[in-house]
Amino acid sequence: MPKMKTKSSAKKRFRVRPGGTVKRGQAFKRHILTKKSTKVKRHLRGSTAVHETDKGRIKQMLPFAGL
Repeated sequence: MPKMKTKSSAKKRFRVRPGGTVKRGQAFKRHILTKKSTKVKRHLRGSTAVHETDKGRIKQMLPFAGL
C-alpha cells in the first residue's frame, strides 16, 4: 500500500484548532483592492472558520490533522 499524503496546498491554507474547528484565511483580500470600500476590506481582515459542510473535504486533504 502506498503512504497517505497530506495535500501541500491544504496544509498551507488551513489550521485545525484544539476544539476541532478548522481555521482559514478570508478570500477576496489579495488584489483589486482599489475598488473595494474600506468597510469591505476591514471585514475581510483576520481569519474565519471553515463551514461544517466542507469539513469532510478538509478531512480528506489533511488525513493526519485529527479531525
